[in-house]
Amino acid sequence: MAQIAAAEHELRRVIGDAEGLGDREVEGLSEGDLLALYRDMILLRTYDERSVVYHRQGRIGTYAIYWNHEAMQAGAAYALADDDWIFPSYRESAIGLLRGLPAATILSWWRGHPSGWWNPADYNVASICVPIATQVPHAAGLAWGKRLRGEDACALVFFGDGATSEGAFHEGANFAAVMQAPVVLLCNNNQWAISTPVSAQTRAETLADKAAGYGMPGVRVDGLDVLAVYEATREAVERARAGEGPTFVEALSYRAAPHATADDPTAYIDLERVEEERTRECVGRYEGYLRRLGVLTDEQAEQIKAEAADVMREGIKAAESEPPADIGLVFEHAYADPPPQLAEDLAELRRILGGSVG
Repeated sequence: MAQIAAAEHELRRVIGDAEGLGDREVEGLSEGDLLALYRDMILLRTYDERSVVYHRQGRIGTYAIYWNHEAMQAGAAYALADDDWIFPSYRESAIGLLRGLPAATILSWWRGHPSGWWNPADYNVASICVPIATQVPHAAGLAWGKRLRGEDACALVFFGDGATSEGAFHEGANFAAVMQAPVVLLCNNNQWAISTPVSAQTRAETLADKAAGYGMPGVRVDGLDVLAVYEATREAVERARAGEGPTFVEALSYRAAPHATADDPTAYIDLERVEEERTRECVGRYEGYLRRLGVLTDEQAEQIKAEAADVMREGIKAAESEPPADIGLVFEHAYADPPPQLAEDLAELRRILGGSVG
């Protein structure tokens, strides 16, 4: 029986403080890679900020904010090969942008429009998972299937700290470990499951400690340090490809924005702590690191931000240009052999809605 070491309790970091104390470099990353990571983070940040405005204008429904989680998402995704798969939760709804998924598609998903769905095999990005933790067994199953076929690909699954309190997480983690599935379990521990703090969810010292129970390594990283997340995920991916099974990566941060646009965190959160955390947000930290290295100039930063803004403008225009969806789609795939009254129900719904839908 393999012996699994206790989880690393100390947070891995690459980016030091504002003066550069503690800065180090990640082996194998060129200046081009460092700038590519910055582009990814800016694209994700721009999408998130514009989507909040989009919601406030009444142009999409409730939206799950991921502000200050961009380092986890961009760093982990950059450690993957094109053939690897990503399984997102609603907190990573825009991660498909990093795989070439159009912004209009993701925006349409939040609008509830059929054009917001995609074929996962086109991008190796699974559908956005709203139920908590159910994507974990999905990722484990796909990764195991890849292994059975002799393929080199692995899977990366994102989930929050609250997911570790769900049965689906435990089932998926145990299955992945027993089958030695090539999957990376990345826990976005922002310390809040909506209004429930981590301290009310577990007696474990860290969430990474849970990994030992399934016979897999547990690693903790600073979730606001894109390079630390990349480094830890890259090691986990290499381990998975070598046939050594899954790794649990706990990326630690503190949620500095509401859980979603429908949430009022003032009822339960420490607002002073939030303001403090916002001063250390991940995009600014990484930008400072790049400037200390002499990799990023003002002109480059402005150009990258302008490009991301253009992507969002075009995405919003394309999403809102979609014709209204036919309400019949709600009924069309509900049954293989539709009961007779279903047609009557659809006709009645069309009568009630009048000309407001297709």
